[in-house]
Amino acid sequence: MDLKILWPGKTRDPALRTLQSEYLDKIARLGKCRVIETREARGVSEKDPGRILDIEAAGLEKHLQGEHLVCLTDRGDMMTSRQFAGFLEKTSLGQPYPITFAVGGFLGLADRLLKRAGTRMSLSKMTFSHELTRIVLLEQIYRALSILKGLHYAK
Repeated sequence: MDLKILWPGKTRDPALRTLQSEYLDKIARLGKCRVIETREARGVSEKDPGRILDIEAAGLEKHLQGEHLVCLTDRGDMMTSRQFAGFLEKTSLGQPYPITFAVGGFLGLADRLLKRAGTRMSLSKMTFSHELTRIVLLEQIYRALSILKGLHYAK
């Protein structure tokens, strides 16, 4: 299984960066997964959210080919961890491209990316910071791959 995760900018919080690295190391033992940090809309006024979303979407789009795009959004479908594992398994079958996850910045994702998505997924009804969302996604990917490999994973 080949997974790719796109998000704008680097994770700034040192504690979250450490967790991010730990999960990526765990995931690497179970499957192929890479993170691509794209262009962040730095220096653009928060009074111009459309421009911020546009800049960040353009950075994400540069890394899209023909893959199944999963956009994380509060308007997406929620899955249990087992359903997510099944989704990854089913979606990866016969797929020549990686399953690609797009995580937005602090404003989320531009509508044009959401329209392009093969799947819109929500991690919770609660709101998380974009940096914490990255960690929750990585944890769920690790959990799903563990389920698919038949490994024990504490609940």
